[in-house]
This record gives sequence, structure tokens and C-alpha cells, in this order.
Amino acid sequence: MSRSLKKGPYIEERLIEKVKKLRAGDQTAIRTWYRSCTIIPEMVGFVFEVHNGKDFITVQVREDMVGHKLGEFSPTTKFIRHGGKMQRELSGSESKPQEAPAVGKK
Repeated sequence: MSRSLKKGPYIEERLIEKVKKLRAGDQTAIRTWYRSCTIIPEMVGFVFEVHNGKDFITVQVREDMVGHKLGEFSPTTKFIRHGGKMQRELSGSESKPQEAPAVGKK
């Protein structure tokens, strides 16, 4: 969900206060449930633990992440392949090693 430019990015004030209290090189993780918080340049170099609904996922913030949301880097669902007859046939053919043809002596 995008925000209007006149409103500006959503940044949680309490999260920014925690970032300012830590030193830049400190590797202490900041735990947060604020998945919708926009990553700003002041957060670069810090480690966040973002909640995905079940666990906390460690996120190391880099420069290319600025402007994105914290929740984008903490997936909430895990895709498991669909089952069935076709899937078993595909996975069975992938697991069999391909043998090279034998070269005979002349």
C-alpha cells in the first residue's frame, strides 16, 4: 500500500530513538514488530530482528534497502511445492543421476 507524497514515509518514532541510542558499528540487534516502517538512511548498517508472525528474522540493513519497508525482508509465508502424481514424477526424475554412456575399448 503506497502513501501519498505529501504525507511522507511512515517511520516509527520509537524505532528511530532506538537507532540513535546505538553506535553505528554496534551489531546489537533491534527487535521490532513494525513491519510497515520505511527504511531510512539513518538505519543503514544496523541489524534488525523483524517479526514475521511466528519468529524474528534477522535483517542487516544495507544502502540498497533504503525506501523499502522492513517487512519486505521478513517473509511471512513459506512456499511448499504442490504435491500429487505429477510432482512425484518430476522429483523422482531429478533425483536419479544421469549415467554417461560407456566408452568401449577398440
